[in-house]
Amino acid sequence: MSPAVGSGGRRVRVLAPLGIAASLAALSRLEPSAAPPDPACLAYVGPGAGFAFLGSFLSLIAAFLVGAASLLAWPVRVLWRTLSGKKGWKHAKVRKVIFLGLDGYDPDLAERFMSEGKLPHLAGLRDRGAYDRLRTTYPPLSPVAWSTFATGVNPAKHSLYDFLNRSMRTYLPELSSSRVREPSRFIRFGKWRFPLGKASVDMRRKSRTFWSILGDEGIDSSILRVPITFPPEKFNGRLLSAMCTPDLLGTQGSFQQFTTSEAAGEFDEAGQRRPLTRNGEGLEGKIEGPPNPLLDGPQPITAPFRLQLDATGGRLRVNGSSYRLETGEYSPWVRLTFRAAPGVKVEGIARFLLTETEPEVSLYVTPINIDPEKPALPISHPSYYATYLAKLQGAYSTLGLAEDTWALNERVIDEKAFLDQAYSICEERETMLINALDKTKKGIVACVFDTSDRVQHMFYRYLEPDHPAHRRNPPGDREARYEGVIEDLYRRMDAIVGKTLEYVDEDTVFFVLSDHGFKSFQRGVNLNTWLLENGYLALRDDSSEAGPYLQGVDWSRTRAYTFGLTGIYLNQKNREAEGTVARGEAAHLKKEISEKLTGLRDEERGAVAIRKAWPKESVYQGPYMDVAPDIVIGYNPGYRSSWDAALGKVTAEVFQDNLKAWSGDHCVDPALVPGVIFCNRKLGRGNPGIEDLAPTTLGLFGRKPPPYMDGHDLFGMAQP
Repeated sequence: MSPAVGSGGRRVRVLAPLGIAASLAALSRLEPSAAPPDPACLAYVGPGAGFAFLGSFLSLIAAFLVGAASLLAWPVRVLWRTLSGKKGWKHAKVRKVIFLGLDGYDPDLAERFMSEGKLPHLAGLRDRGAYDRLRTTYPPLSPVAWSTFATGVNPAKHSLYDFLNRSMRTYLPELSSSRVREPSRFIRFGKWRFPLGKASVDMRRKSRTFWSILGDEGIDSSILRVPITFPPEKFNGRLLSAMCTPDLLGTQGSFQQFTTSEAAGEFDEAGQRRPLTRNGEGLEGKIEGPPNPLLDGPQPITAPFRLQLDATGGRLRVNGSSYRLETGEYSPWVRLTFRAAPGVKVEGIARFLLTETEPEVSLYVTPINIDPEKPALPISHPSYYATYLAKLQGAYSTLGLAEDTWALNERVIDEKAFLDQAYSICEERETMLINALDKTKKGIVACVFDTSDRVQHMFYRYLEPDHPAHRRNPPGDREARYEGVIEDLYRRMDAIVGKTLEYVDEDTVFFVLSDHGFKSFQRGVNLNTWLLENGYLALRDDSSEAGPYLQGVDWSRTRAYTFGLTGIYLNQKNREAEGTVARGEAAHLKKEISEKLTGLRDEERGAVAIRKAWPKESVYQGPYMDVAPDIVIGYNPGYRSSWDAALGKVTAEVFQDNLKAWSGDHCVDPALVPGVIFCNRKLGRGNPGIEDLAPTTLGLFGRKPPPYMDGHDLFGMAQP
């Protein structure tokens, strides 16, 4: 293995530690253990959940010391950057490169809207410079594709294939992008415990980013919300983390709903319903924060609040402050304080939405974001960059998956509330981008907007009158005002392109790109059920169904299984803990299953659900092949891994209608969902791929790409 390929894994030491894509949020709360966890505890057992807030108290002291040291070292750093920068710029062909990432921006829709004159700025870029469809990754998932964008290598060299990995020891899922290592030793005084030593957060993505390579040469970068940048790496530049940055509970986004209509309970995914109790003329509830790390067991800290209603809304009182709530309108970001012990606290931020006031009262609380002014975990580099942005523009969302898709799936919020939230987050991102562009005379600015992905996930059904999701949603859900949401989304993104173009001159190369496109998601395929029916998977007691997280699987008789979104894993000897497939048998078994699944038909609809299945060796090459799914699945449009299969369940039927608001997706054959690439200059190569952007950027600054990179310089400008 080339040392450069493996050098990207990083461990960030923190004073205390902190679950996947919206479709797998509940899974990310799992810590690998010897046995499947109690489902009732999953809301509390996450990657480091419960340790985040102890770090917040101590990190204030550390942040002060780091800031003071940084200030004292400032003259030395300026001198060093000046000297190294002169060397780094010696062979540069440009002064500035700007990347505007529009996650999920689809070429079919973009080309249609351009032809109708609705995207003038992108059409102008196409006409003056270049436009093409951009090859994506296997699979076409955001964490996979954006990691390839950053590193210039295929997934087998950066090790990300999905939002989740499986633990080969326990078969339980774990977050693929980062790992928390908790303190192992504590001092105990009665009910209290105090950690000895530090916890750490490991970045699991391998290989080096192009901005890190260029930073070594004194070329500066501002990297804003590019997926899979948590924990933040240290390099010559600034970075604000994005996808897989947790909330204050250590999950990938857990909303809370307070209501008088239900006492308590969990939703299917990523949320909690909590009681709202009448007390005199007001209502009271308790916002649940992280578990108290000073106590044994998952004992969450709470922040009590009181709500007083009136004719148009109400007044919220929490942590000694008062906020006006108008029914159907979000509050500003509200700082929430959770106190574990005298002098030990953590602060997060959330927004509140009063969704109904009669006959019942319901209050939605967004996931509690890490407060960028006082981050309990490192979310930026330098550490004060997140705070600088908060002082500049006010509080903003820090959660990796910030748009609350599951609250809409569960009908806790409606379509309008989701759009209000999504575009508010988009405006926060735009403010960050413009600030970076204002301050960057030379170097790199890269900013990714997730809004284009999240809105298409939730509103694709409005492009299809016959989508199954319309059956589940209440009457009036398909009002005409939502049928133009996706067109409006594309126009809004085009407007951001227009604002960015104001910062583009003859010494600037400007790219607009997406990591993948979009298709409909009408039917789910449960491959565990197919594997059971075809003799590759077995259940204990010869059951026909099994619960989440592969519970009930008889590993002694199982040769293949699935969870997540990307493919099938073999139960291989000397790799999985209870493997049954010998290494010598693996190649034949992968070929056999791939051939059977290619062309798999959904007889109920008379359609082909799986376009192609590949043994992993035919699509990947690199040192991290063991992490990859052994068989990669390429679905046809309209199909995807079912929600149950993603959770590791075995159900009665292979095919299920998708009834959720999450009605569009891109987990299909990568050839069907390319992204887009626009540039203000002509490209010298055809058939561009997302792996080409890293070596192209190095070439623009006069650097020859490392030999392990899979991509090519689209301009051919690298030094020999």
